[in-house]
Amino acid sequence: MSTIKPDTTQKTSSISQENMDQLQKVFNQFDANKDGKISVTELGDVLKTMGSSYTEEELKRVMEDIDTDKDGFINLSEFCSLCRSSSDAVTAASELRDAFDLYDQDKNGLISANELHLVLNRLGMKCLLDDCVKMITSVDSDGDGNVNFEEFQKMMSASMPGNDNGSKP
Repeated sequence: MSTIKPDTTQKTSSISQENMDQLQKVFNQFDANKDGKISVTELGDVLKTMGSSYTEEELKRVMEDIDTDKDGFINLSEFCSLCRSSSDAVTAASELRDAFDLYDQDKNGLISANELHLVLNRLGMKCLLDDCVKMITSVDSDGDGNVNFEEFQKMMSASMPGNDNGSKP
């Protein structure tokens, strides 16, 4: 006797029932007229209540991104997909920060060639300090001789599969 349609269940299978119940409650808060879908006006009203101010144009762009079936509304399935992708992004950002912190041994917000050398050797990747200096220099966009978190993020996103930022033949 679930109120979730079969196609919704299929698209949200990676969300636990407890999380699904919570998402349904949040969705219902957005769905002011209780018609089972969120309009651009309802989305704007909730965001305004939460302290965000978006222009009508910005709201339309947000709706276009979320409204995958292009019916002009956000249904529960689309809402769950949005929440799941936001959660995945938060997890990825957290993992990237953890990776950065592994290399930032002195916790000063920078990875030096010495820190990189130390960690790589601990991980069994034997390399010379000069090699680490070259690696740091290749991503050090501000020229301070270290890699900060922003530079680390750029380096990691450039090396991810699917990005065409690699070397050219």
